[in-house]
Amino acid sequence: MTDTNDTRPQMPLGLAQRGYTGVIQHLSAREAGSALSDVELESRLIELGFVEGARVEVLHEGLVGRDPIAVRVDNITIAVRRREAMAIIVA
Repeated sequence: MTDTNDTRPQMPLGLAQRGYTGVIQHLSAREAGSALSDVELESRLIELGFVEGARVEVLHEGLVGRDPIAVRVDNITIAVRRREAMAIIVA
């Protein structure tokens, strides 16, 4: 059985617009450009529920620069900066 997500292109959640839905494929803090270290950023994202296989939906974008974004991860809603969301690879 093949995973249906193989047909969708992977992209950082930070590039997604309001209404986007997808599944977290993996975390990649190296490309995020965050002030936090790669290990610290990945740890914080995992603690918030951004784990591989979780369903995500972009619910809202901030008024200034579309930042931060409100994201539903499974059954919880979290606000995250776009630059940190760049570490969350979705498809």
